[in-house]
Amino acid sequence: MTFNDEMLQRLEKLSMLKIQDEKREETIAELEKIVGFVEILGELDTEGLDPKFSTLDTGTPMRDDTPDENPEVREIILTHAPEAKEDYFVVPAIIE
Repeated sequence: MTFNDEMLQRLEKLSMLKIQDEKREETIAELEKIVGFVEILGELDTEGLDPKFSTLDTGTPMRDDTPDENPEVREIILTHAPEAKEDYFVVPAIIE
């Protein structure tokens, strides 16, 4: 697949990003490399392979789900909110 400026404009619109003019050619070249790599992967013969294959006998290891509360992080996050009250974000009511 080849990319051009028109395709890049469509991708900008869909992703809601703006790519600087001086970066456009570089971005197009990078996108072509990425798509080229994915097309190579599509050529692999995966017939007969188990889609659940894993190199781990027991599956994906899980970590303990232990809460970690750091008050500093909460305060930093709340300072960036347009409006906060106590430990919560204040948002406009959408249901009356």
